[in-house]
Amino acid sequence: MSKLALLLALGLTLGWPHDSAAQDTVTVKTGQLTLRGLLWRPTGAGPFPAVLFNHGSGSTTDPVSMEEPSTIGPLFARHGYVFLFLFRQGIGLSRGRGTADGDLMARALAAEGVQGRNRVQMQLLEGEELDEADAGLVFLRNLPKVDPRRVAIAGHSFGGSLTLLLAARDTSVRATVAFAPAAASWAQSPQLRARLRSAVDHVTAPVMFVYAANDYSVAPGEALAAEMQRHRKLHVLKIYPSFGATAREAHSVLYRNVPAWERDVFRFLDERLRQ
Repeated sequence: MSKLALLLALGLTLGWPHDSAAQDTVTVKTGQLTLRGLLWRPTGAGPFPAVLFNHGSGSTTDPVSMEEPSTIGPLFARHGYVFLFLFRQGIGLSRGRGTADGDLMARALAAEGVQGRNRVQMQLLEGEELDEADAGLVFLRNLPKVDPRRVAIAGHSFGGSLTLLLAARDTSVRATVAFAPAAASWAQSPQLRARLRSAVDHVTAPVMFVYAANDYSVAPGEALAAEMQRHRKLHVLKIYPSFGATAREAHSVLYRNVPAWERDVFRFLDERLRQ
């Protein structure tokens, strides 16, 4: 291996993205774990605004598809954003590093029923998974060519809920976009409903909620938007027309129907991160 190739390999191993317009694999330390993520950067000198993305839950039987980051990562870079898709423990490129959240919730469901699943879900959202997302945010802010004052958080499904909790913890983020947060869990988990209402009470950044009309439920978006309205906090609720033949397909509108939301989401982000 040449000296240059060796340096590039070491840079990727240590989490230092090399100077390229292509996607990079990076590493993020959190507690005892070393997680992996995919990073995209716009072309140019920067400094750029940046977005941390929190994916949905994944399991051995229902993994996070590698098509998901490849669909949205280049899109955000084309719009001028550094974009980090961090794989949390046990999922995707971080498989073998800890246990996937979906597996932990499935085990609790089998052993204790819905109440057990709800309990584990909240433990993850308020504990390890939140710490992992926070570590990704710190990593992103410290990257060369990123303006640490212009950082947003986005997330999907379980990751959308995680995004709201992280925005409540770190009130320096400039914007938050939550795609279908709690759509599949809202009705069955009073704990989650209460915790997300508390989270939006504490966020300071504007929040955009995004759903397809035929998702598992749009009630969480409506309820959380109403809570923010009650506190006169800036927010946007977008419920797009039905998509796909099933609620599962609608739940993936983020990846499966980019044209539906692209203009609205990037207008929302640009207004907060390009001033």
